[in-house]
Parts: sequence; structure tokens; C-alpha cells
Amino acid sequence: MRISKQLIKITILFLVGITAMNAKERFNESLYKALKYRNIGPFRGGRSASVAGVPGNKFLAYFGATGGGVWETKNGGQTWGNISDGYFGGSIGAVTVSEWDPNVIYVGGGEVTVRGNVSHGDGMWKSTDAGKTWKSLGLKDSRHIPRIRVHPRNPDIVYVAALGHLFGPNEERGVYRSKDGGENWEKVLYINDEVGACDLILDPNNPRIIYASTWRIKRTPYSLESGGEGSGLWKSTDGGDTWKEITRNKGLPEGLVGIIGIAVSPLNSDRVWALIENRNGGLFRSDDGGETWQKTSSDNNLRQRAWYYTRIYADTENEDVLYVANVQFWRSKDGGKTFKSIRTPHGDHHDLWIDPMDSKHLLIADDGGG
Repeated sequence: MRISKQLIKITILFLVGITAMNAKERFNESLYKALKYRNIGPFRGGRSASVAGVPGNKFLAYFGATGGGVWETKNGGQTWGNISDGYFGGSIGAVTVSEWDPNVIYVGGGEVTVRGNVSHGDGMWKSTDAGKTWKSLGLKDSRHIPRIRVHPRNPDIVYVAALGHLFGPNEERGVYRSKDGGENWEKVLYINDEVGACDLILDPNNPRIIYASTWRIKRTPYSLESGGEGSGLWKSTDGGDTWKEITRNKGLPEGLVGIIGIAVSPLNSDRVWALIENRNGGLFRSDDGGETWQKTSSDNNLRQRAWYYTRIYADTENEDVLYVANVQFWRSKDGGKTFKSIRTPHGDHHDLWIDPMDSKHLLIADDGGG
């Protein structure tokens, strides 16, 4: 009986050893070296702070993810694919497609949704083949780029709003201009090393007229200080060569201001809107190119949690229609006097693209993706 038990034990050990030897022989490491990890789900777009489309093309669009990279759809948003992997990563603050040549795409790194877990980007990038390949254009120390504007008839003329470091001072911030497609940059609007540029828009009818807003923002891991000396509203009438501060123009609020969102009507260059963070802030409209202003709305829904939103957009076919991105997505049909919420798939809206050829074609970037 004892011999039988010992024989059984020896047999089991022998079989286990044979199995282990066979397993070792069957595993060939070289066969697995080419394998790469891939995401098999579940899928979610994550937060997005920038979106862009191509005029007249309802199927092609791009969005920049705060979680990293630029994404493209060719089927109207049914599926998306990353087009920046292998070139750059990190959070994206701005994506802009040239209206003159849709093969030219500019991307600015670093989200401007300045939460406690905010992450910076990797400067400016450019593609001249619709996102197949990319080239670095510098401005890496700008950290956070919330806006890029391209001349409507010359894709080599580009303007960048650079916010700069959020947790400390640095000099690579303000408004930059390039006349050679991003090969060289000149700083055309600079306040100081604690104030950056947060919004920027060219007059669609006269791109030498530019409006910009500057913002003093200081972030720590546990607190945020929005606004202060240097925050303001600016206008240039010579393509950015010179600037005039219009923060204190008649009708605008007194005292310190914070973040400011800007919009210009493509149908009426004299009609300008500004959404202003201030103790007496709100939505202001000018009908004389920024010389004088009137407050059209004090609705707190348009400016709650201002540092996280404060983006406004003028319709491309009706000068009385205006959109405001906030927790909800708002639309006014009476020049900014009253607003109604529009239902969207997700809340917390950060960017909007309106097709200049069809104002019913809208693309939204929000905390659910693009």
C-alpha cells in the first residue's frame, strides 16, 4: 500500500515535470516581440476643449482631447481615429483648419480648462497633408494655447493666443504672429510674465482687425486666482502691429476683470460681443466696433464657473444669433438679450465650430468628447 502511494507521487511529479518542459519548449519569445497593446474598450471620448471642421464638408472633423492627441472623423462622427500619435501627445488646447486650404491644420498644446488636474501641452504643431504628418513649430514653453486663428485667405499668416504657465510666471505668453506658416514667431501683444492671452478673433471681413483678451490666472494644486491687473480686452486694426486697450471703453464694467470671451459677427463687422468675468459682469455688445458697449444680459447661467468656460460664438448667417458655451449650451436669437438652452448629448461645453457655409452644421467640444 505504501509502495503504491509512493509510486503515484513519483508518477505525478514526473508528469508535471514533462508538462513544464513541453510548455517551455512550446513558448517562443520571438513570436511575440512584434505584438503591441491596443485598446479594446470600453470607449469614451473624454474631455475636449477644441473642435474644428471643414467648410461645406459635413463628414470631416477634428477635435483635440485633453487626455491627449488630435482625433479625426471622416464619417460625421460615427467613428474617430487618432492622427497625432507618433508625433506628439499631451493635452490639446486648440485645433484650427485653414479655410483657404483644408490640408493645413494648426494645433496648439495644453488645455485651458484650468482645473486642479490640468495638464500642459507641447507647443505648436502643423500638418500640410490633412493630418497624415506633422511638424513642430515651437512655442513649447507657452504650455497652454487656447486659440489659433488663421488668415482666411493666406494659411501662412497665423495668430496664437498663448496663456503660459499656470503655476508660475514665464515670458512665453501673450499673442504671437507668424507670416511664414509658423517657421518664425513674433510676440505682438505682451503684458507681463503673469498675464497670458485667452481668446482671439479676426474680423472675418477684414482680418487686419483683431480682438484679443488677456487674462491673469494663477493656479495652485488647491486653489485658483482668476483676474487682476493685466486682464483686459484689446483691439488691433493693423494686423497685430499695434494694439489699443478697450477694457475701459464706455459701457464696459468697472473694476478688475477676469477671463473674457469674444465674438464678431461675420455679417456685421461692427457687431462685437464680450462675455466678461467681473463683479458686475455679463454679456456686452458693441455695434460700433468696440468703441461703445451695452450690457445685454446679466444671466449667471452664461458665466458660471467662468474660468472653466467663457466662450461665445457668432452665427454665420444671422447677426442676431449668438451661442454661449457653459454647463449648458445656450442660444440667443435677439442679439444677446435672452437665451434658451439647447439640448446636447453631454454637458460642460468648451468649444463650438459653425460651418460658414451652413450655420445649421455645428460641431461641439465638451467634457464628453467631440
